[in-house]
Amino acid sequence: QVQLKESGGGLVQAGGSLRLSCAASGRTFTNYAMGWFRQAPRKSREFVAAIRESGGTTYYADSVKGRFTISRDNATSTLTLQMSSLKPEDTAVYYCAATAWAGPLATTKYDYWGQGTPVTVSS
Repeated sequence: QVQLKESGGGLVQAGGSLRLSCAASGRTFTNYAMGWFRQAPRKSREFVAAIRESGGTTYYADSVKGRFTISRDNATSTLTLQMSSLKPEDTAVYYCAATAWAGPLATTKYDYWGQGTPVTVSS
């Protein structure tokens, strides 16, 4: 089992920045690739960003590319999402997730999920 807990969400004005964190505990953090997903009201959950086990490779949804940065600290078992130039359409609950499955990180199965942290971007 892997336990994931997100923090850092909140209310921010358009153009502002937020930094989300995800603390992992349980099994060995470096066994898992990690991802951020989000779900806006009345919409399906969507992929935001992901990072490989070593942290050497990252992936982003086109909608956040150039504005968001995913990173991980394997020494502290922490995943981070730095969000800049935020837009109202970024408003959603953001979830971190862990996967040990192979395949494209945007679409593969994720085994463990956090409870989510809400982000609201006002215009």
